[in-house]
Amino acid sequence: MIGLATLSLFLLAVLALFLSPGPNMAFVMSHGVAHGPRGGFAAAIGITAADLVHTLFAATGVTALIAAWPPSFDLLRYAGALYLVWLAVQALRSGNALRVGAQAQSAGFGRIVRMALLNNLVNPKALLFFMVFLPQFVDPSRGSVPLQLVQLGVVLSMAALAFNTLLGACSGQVGRWLERRPGAAKLQSRLLAVVMLGLAVRLLFLDRPTPR
Repeated sequence: MIGLATLSLFLLAVLALFLSPGPNMAFVMSHGVAHGPRGGFAAAIGITAADLVHTLFAATGVTALIAAWPPSFDLLRYAGALYLVWLAVQALRSGNALRVGAQAQSAGFGRIVRMALLNNLVNPKALLFFMVFLPQFVDPSRGSVPLQLVQLGVVLSMAALAFNTLLGACSGQVGRWLERRPGAAKLQSRLLAVVMLGLAVRLLFLDRPTPR
């Protein structure tokens, strides 16, 4: 089991990471604004599910195997960037059909969950993060290393769910405020498209992992 002191330090580090602007924060906020608190919550669930998958990969050595073949990171980056561009195009095509609040049913709760899940899974930097960050808080003298990695990953994932749910709810209130403004639907779809394109550019040119 993980010691209380280690767990406390881990949670502080995780909180600092959550408060740093990044792609997950942008994804949750943009979908909260576009689709209301429900959309932000869906994005939070998708990100949490991806975090759990990354935890499993790190604990079982799958991430290490992927890192052993550097071209795999480029493949993931390109696939992720293409997917984000596709999401941007879909947001622009939705145009005035985009709504928030109770009308967010058209966006599809499950669809947003899947988008958030896939967006996180195809981010090679997220793979490296779990492979590098979690082991720093593992103490081999306290038992199974894979089990400790799983415990840390679950704690991180649950903390992320709470943080991103709150973030999505706050962003959703902004979306509801915009809903009462003329032309807000078009503005929301364009904002979502800009965010998705920005994440694609970041993934291609700024978040270039250099595994060793």
